[in-house]
Amino acid sequence: MVGGSVLALFGGVLLLWCAAEVGLRLRVRRRGASAVATVVAEDDVHGQLDSAPLLSFSVPPSVGGSGACGIAGLVIARPRGHTPLRRPDRFAPGASVRICYDPRRPSRVVLAPGEVGRAAVVDLLWSVLGVGCLAAGAGLLVAVGG
Repeated sequence: MVGGSVLALFGGVLLLWCAAEVGLRLRVRRRGASAVATVVAEDDVHGQLDSAPLLSFSVPPSVGGSGACGIAGLVIARPRGHTPLRRPDRFAPGASVRICYDPRRPSRVVLAPGEVGRAAVVDLLWSVLGVGCLAAGAGLLVAVGG
């Protein structure tokens, strides 16, 4: 009973997370601002192991704040929704990457559509995993309860 509940809960949460991430990426790509970012070299060992590159880009004045100071800013962030097992060679330090960012929260960064390879496949695989866990958990709960 507990195993079925945990599996079903995990599957449901995973599906909600997938839907939220896909929605966020689509919204930022549609309504966000475009920019070119530079991949930054990382000193942190744990950061080097992250598959999402650390990106640096400039935002114009009044982005991400009230705009009262009128000073352009430098943003350093990792893109959302980038989950390969290891970092591709094209994201070597110093490489330029096209991105989209949320003007209200410039740290919300996604890779531009041309920079993302097989994102739909990865999203589909995570969704299938969520549906599978949800179905297996529900099946266990029905088997125990019936």
